[in-house]
Amino acid sequence: MTTTSSHILRHTTAFISDVLSQSELRRRLIATLHRESSISNQITFKHLKLAADTLENAISVSSPTIRSSSLNLAEKLLLPLPQNSISSFLLSLIYTLCNRRVHAALSLLQIFQLNPSLARSEIAPNLYERLFSLHLLPVFRRFDEKRTQILPSTSGNSRRDNNNNNCDHSISDESSSVVLPSTKLLSRMSDDQASKLRELEREYEEVVDENCRIVAQYFKQVLVNDNGRDSSPSIITSPLLILKSSTEDGKREISNQEEMVKSEMPLLKNGRYNPIWSERETSIELSSSSFSSKSLTPPFYPQRVSPRILIHKMFSNELSMPACSNLGTEFESSLEENLPCFSSESECKENDENMELLEPRRSQNQKTMQTNFAESQGSPDYPMADYDTQPHGNGKHAPPKDFVCPITSNLFDDPVTLETGQTYERKAIEEWFNRGNSTCPITRQKLQNTQLPKTNYVLKRLIASWKEQNPNSIPSPSESLYAETEVAAKSTLPSSSPNSVITQANVDGMISELRHAINNLYMSEILEDSEMAVLQIEQWWKEINLGHIQSMLSKPPIINGFMEILFNSVNPQVLQATVFLLAEMGSRDDAVIKTLTQVDSDVECIMELFKKGLTEAVVLIYLLKPSIMSLAEMATVESLVTAFNKKEEDLLKMCIKPKTAAILLLAQILRSGEERIASSVANTLITEKVIGSIVGGIGAEWAEERIAAVEILLRCIQEDGTCRNTIAEKAELSPILESFIGATDAERFKIVQFFSELVKLNRRTFNEQILHIIKEEGAFSTMHTLLIYLQSALEDQCPVVAGLLLQLDLLVEPRKMSIYREEAMDTLISCIRNTDFPAAQVKAAEAIVSLQGRFNFIGKPLTRAVLLKRAGLDRVKMDRVSNFGEEFETTPEEEKAADDWERKIASVLVGHEFGLLFEALADGLKSRNAELSSACFVSATWLTHMLTVLPDTGIQGAARVCLLKRFVSILKSAKDTEDRILSMLALNSFLHFPDGLHDLTSYTKDVLKGLRELKRFSPLASEMLKVLVEDNESKTDIWMHKELIQVDCSENGEVLSVICHKDKIFSGHSDGTIKVWTVKGSLFHLTQETQEHMKAVTSLAISESGDRLYSGSLDRTAKVWSIGKTAIHCVQVHDMKDQIHNLVVTNSKFCYIPQGAGVKVHSWNGESRLLNSHKYVRCLALVHEKLYCGCHDNSIQEIDLETGTVSTIQSGIKKLLGKANPIHALQIRGELIYAACSSLEGAVIKTWSTSNYTMVGSVVTASDVRAMAMNSELIYLGCKGGAVEIWDRKKQNRIDTLQIGTNGKVACMAVDGNEEILVIGTSDGRIQVHLSEL
Repeated sequence: MTTTSSHILRHTTAFISDVLSQSELRRRLIATLHRESSISNQITFKHLKLAADTLENAISVSSPTIRSSSLNLAEKLLLPLPQNSISSFLLSLIYTLCNRRVHAALSLLQIFQLNPSLARSEIAPNLYERLFSLHLLPVFRRFDEKRTQILPSTSGNSRRDNNNNNCDHSISDESSSVVLPSTKLLSRMSDDQASKLRELEREYEEVVDENCRIVAQYFKQVLVNDNGRDSSPSIITSPLLILKSSTEDGKREISNQEEMVKSEMPLLKNGRYNPIWSERETSIELSSSSFSSKSLTPPFYPQRVSPRILIHKMFSNELSMPACSNLGTEFESSLEENLPCFSSESECKENDENMELLEPRRSQNQKTMQTNFAESQGSPDYPMADYDTQPHGNGKHAPPKDFVCPITSNLFDDPVTLETGQTYERKAIEEWFNRGNSTCPITRQKLQNTQLPKTNYVLKRLIASWKEQNPNSIPSPSESLYAETEVAAKSTLPSSSPNSVITQANVDGMISELRHAINNLYMSEILEDSEMAVLQIEQWWKEINLGHIQSMLSKPPIINGFMEILFNSVNPQVLQATVFLLAEMGSRDDAVIKTLTQVDSDVECIMELFKKGLTEAVVLIYLLKPSIMSLAEMATVESLVTAFNKKEEDLLKMCIKPKTAAILLLAQILRSGEERIASSVANTLITEKVIGSIVGGIGAEWAEERIAAVEILLRCIQEDGTCRNTIAEKAELSPILESFIGATDAERFKIVQFFSELVKLNRRTFNEQILHIIKEEGAFSTMHTLLIYLQSALEDQCPVVAGLLLQLDLLVEPRKMSIYREEAMDTLISCIRNTDFPAAQVKAAEAIVSLQGRFNFIGKPLTRAVLLKRAGLDRVKMDRVSNFGEEFETTPEEEKAADDWERKIASVLVGHEFGLLFEALADGLKSRNAELSSACFVSATWLTHMLTVLPDTGIQGAARVCLLKRFVSILKSAKDTEDRILSMLALNSFLHFPDGLHDLTSYTKDVLKGLRELKRFSPLASEMLKVLVEDNESKTDIWMHKELIQVDCSENGEVLSVICHKDKIFSGHSDGTIKVWTVKGSLFHLTQETQEHMKAVTSLAISESGDRLYSGSLDRTAKVWSIGKTAIHCVQVHDMKDQIHNLVVTNSKFCYIPQGAGVKVHSWNGESRLLNSHKYVRCLALVHEKLYCGCHDNSIQEIDLETGTVSTIQSGIKKLLGKANPIHALQIRGELIYAACSSLEGAVIKTWSTSNYTMVGSVVTASDVRAMAMNSELIYLGCKGGAVEIWDRKKQNRIDTLQIGTNGKVACMAVDGNEEILVIGTSDGRIQVHLSEL
């Protein structure tokens, strides 16, 4: 038999398309594969989960681009993984969505090779029937023949009975039950034959699995062959099948299936066939319209479908259970609808042939049902066995499990099978329905029809045959359904005397009452009776310790009775007692938990009761071990939190304390790996303020609870470090240390992490107290234990362990040699250098940063903030720095303890192997990993700075060799100002050593430039500049001025005003034009030109906030402009009624020089006033509400704008004849006023003190100064002759002169905020830009 690729692709594509179109089916199949695969590798598991989620996203999205990228990502995740059923299944779905049908089919067939039993029974049974079955016909025939060999005689009798036309047998009415041919076979079967049949069935399963693999490989070859050639593909012959198990005789029998396919084999319409339980010469024909073509594999008992919503009196929800189909139900439905009940032997014989065809399949199903029944639950009443059960000591056989009614616990007399597949005694189920029930007693499934079907004659005849063979094994109806458990119970109860008749009577009475209570529990139709039974059972359990005879209570029907109470009762005491009993039994017997977890609604009901306030239910929830997602989805976390608020005396004493169960459940949720869920849980615990209750779990007797509490508290600390202090105050650490020895590696690491986080308090003395407790308490040496653990810990765990071990070792003054210190240091250094583990590199670098010992209130290291503070960072001026500002105010005692610790730890770190750590940090600084580079930079800066505090042992040479060049590079080019300040602090450490100062001379230009830029943020920069340049007499070798560009704007008239702001330059011209320029590097571009003033723009000013530009003009208006990224827009116009010659602004007002005498002060609310009206003012300067005026008569006044008070700094000169000597420009720097005037008296620039109005310096030049600009070190003087002189502010000597190449005078000048650009405007309409640098 040959199969074409199109035939294979048609069936495989149809199956995969069904899976893709049904989300529920897809999720169920993936869950089944997960359950059966048992993947232990966590990385593989995470990749599979991520691939499945990505595939679901691809299926749900509508965008082709997103779908394509998601599918590609999922495929890349799966291909590197080891072959398994899950990855093959997911790849088949991915390839189908990508329209790669052949690849999809190959992946799907791979499942049949990896796990054929699972593939044909649960994953793709229909595909197996339609594609594989025909190829396996030789296997079916082979095993059919072997079955005939086991039962040769009975088979022959069956055939003779089937063909016999003589109907003269006389059958009495009393024995008129009809026994079908297959029933006769089973009734005549010996124990030896039954054993051989079971062995044959086991072999049959093995051979089918092996041949599935062979056929799957054959299909794959067909697909590859047909799709791998350009020409017509070659024909691949059908594979040779294996007809014997390798365990049968060590040989494999191969047969040509071509010859065997021709023979007729008995097959069902759906293609399924098991030759072991069928008649050899017959084929099966089922004509019933009710026969389903779907998979008929019988389900495990009990099959209950989880409802989405619960229904019971307490919660008013609705229970919905979809119909649960199985083979027995469909078969019996077909049988009862199509075959009449025969009353005579002749009618029976007339239909023997049809019944003979049906019997084999029924026998197979009953055997399967028996096995499943035994595995899943068992009977609550009889000690039952299979057909081959050996006799007990009294010679009696226990009846098979399926022969006993689960309600009456007696052998069936009139069995009826419901649509759920469960069989009951007719009278018992009728009574159940008469009480108003419409569900199956076992599965609780809603029945579509409560009208009872016809008697299950097949089962009835099997029971009759069993009775004939075991006449002494039929129990009387009066036998106790608890026969075995009663004996056990009586044997465990106390007795005052072995022969005491009274005591024995009491025991018998108690057992009788207990049995009566149990019957009321699950049989009474009155809820009050069942509730009273629960309370009685609870009382007996507590008082007489009935835990030893709990087998009487742990049967599935009784457990279901308890669940009915939980569903229907509203009595809190009853509900509490029920949960108590179920928890007690579940803690002792896993079968109870298995019974409860088989029905999703049971678990949901218990969770709902817990959420409604039944705190004891948390113990039962823990025992049930529901999935993490179900706990999270049902909002159980909030209820777990409330359990901590309950008082111990208000709760029942149970096998596990409710608070303990709550802690264990919370830990399970946190271990789920879902970051979103874990974060939500931690925040809830912190918000609800139950941290203190969880801390109590650390001291619990149960080690599992202690470790669970540690995991929860660790997660809370990681989520919100503010709870660290609360935990440190209340935690008892000794029990944790005792748990460390017996814990797993993962649990040990959690404990080490917890300790490491706990010693990050914002008080150094507290940290050292905790370190002493960790080191000294506990039954074993903590340091030795940590050392042993460090040597076997995972790479990414080592830094945390080493950091804690090093801290414990340094609680005393460092010794010359310590094995703990050496091992910890070697581990940290090796981790930083090991590029194969980036996460471990980062953790090691961060561990070194944390060793500095100062932390803020949430536990973050303050190392960076402390270093910035030591560098003298001025936060007021540093408006671009956002990370600085950690509050770490401490008492003198705490500061001293922190300084002592810092000195000890730094000495150990830098002294190890003569500065070996500096080499590792230098390597980390070169990393492209931003986290690693940043942590190594802070550590290197800190340790380099500490070299100035520690004794000089020559280690600074190693630090300088490893780090100097890197620190200079950061100072020069880093974008983060904080990083530049830290590098400056590190370089300052090298200045303390002669060799370091000498090495820095090679980088003088770069260092000086960086220091000059940082002077406005830190006084340390000025001190370093003084050291570096104090011996340099001429700064012409240091300062350089390079002309970048010159622009001719003469068409707009004179350039009357210029001002710099960030990367922009604004210029005002005499024709009323304002131009906006941008400067980027060496490029200078005009971005906007606007002419909204009617006359010359005499003055420009920037607001203190930096978002507004103010312009003053001779057209008697002042305009306000908003500054955008590339342009300015006029937002406000002020009509001043007077010409504006110079303009300065504050947040609330602006001042300008009018046409006449005095200075006008104009508030933004419209008020205006005239100050200093006796003077003709030429220029203005404004600092901190103090207005300074340079006048025509060479005088300088200071005006307090708040009070209007005028103070004279320099008196004017009255001249009756000759030219006036006005003040042309004013500049304010700190507490000094620089005033520029003409050179008639020789002194051109005079320096005055604002505090006492005395002159403190002067500059003499022969040039006629018209404009002035300044930076932190230089004075620029714009002269009338077209030159700019550059003077040193402190030494007051001229450094250089810039020739602007024009005959026009310098009208205005400005310096940018970075002191790198000098802008010059001239009277002939030119603008020049010069770059000034050290």
